[in-house]
Amino acid sequence: MNFRASSSDNNIRVEPREVEFQEQKEITPDPKEMSDKLKNSKIIFVVGGPGSGKGTQCEKIVHQYGYTHLSTGDLLRAEVSSGSDRGKTLSAIMEKGELVPLDTVLDMLKEAMIAKASTSKGFLIDGYPREVKQGEEFEKKIGPPSLLLYIDAGSETMVKRLLKRGETSGRADDNETTIKKRLETYYKATEPVIAMYEGRGIVRKIHAEGSVDDVFKQVSTALDALK
Repeated sequence: MNFRASSSDNNIRVEPREVEFQEQKEITPDPKEMSDKLKNSKIIFVVGGPGSGKGTQCEKIVHQYGYTHLSTGDLLRAEVSSGSDRGKTLSAIMEKGELVPLDTVLDMLKEAMIAKASTSKGFLIDGYPREVKQGEEFEKKIGPPSLLLYIDAGSETMVKRLLKRGETSGRADDNETTIKKRLETYYKATEPVIAMYEGRGIVRKIHAEGSVDDVFKQVSTALDALK
C-alpha cells in the first residue's frame, strides 16, 4: 500500500539534492513510525456470539466516538472483490473451504489500520480474536488492545434473535440446529480468550439482553473510562 504526503509551494529555493531527499521522504514513510502510530492508538477487541448484537453496537460506537470499524470478514471479501493477486489467492483458498492463513489476515488488518492511523480516534476489531493464538499474534504484529468489549447475551436470547433474522435473511445457517452448533463452537473457542484478557484486567462485560440503547449505555461507560 502506498502513502504520499501532500506538499505545498512555499516559494523557497531548495538545492536539487535537498528536493530529492524531501521527495523520497514523502513517498517512503518510515515503517517504524507507522507501527508506532498503531501502538499509540486505542485498539478495542469486540467479542460476542452470533446474535449478540455486537455489529449494531459497533455501528453506534463509530457514530458516537469516530472509531474505525474493521471486520476481518469484510476485509477478506473486499480483497477478493478487488481482483488483486492476493484476492485471487484468497478466493482459491476459500473456495476449497480452507482457512485463510493468520499472517495474511493480520497483514490486511495492519494495512487497513495504518491507512486510518492519522485520522481515526481508535479501532474496533470486530469478532476478533476468536482464539488465544489470534490474540497473541495480533499483539506481536500490530499491538496490544486497550480494551476487550465482551458483548454477552444468553444463548436462548441469541437463538431467538437468529431465528427471527432467519425469517427474512434466507440464510441456510439460520436454523435452530445449526445455530446451536455455532454457539457451542463460539463458547468453546472464546472462553479461553476472555480468561486471558481478564487476567490483564481489560475485559468489560456488556450485558446485552436489554434494548440497543440500554446496551450502548454500558458500552459508553466502558469507552469513556479510556479517555
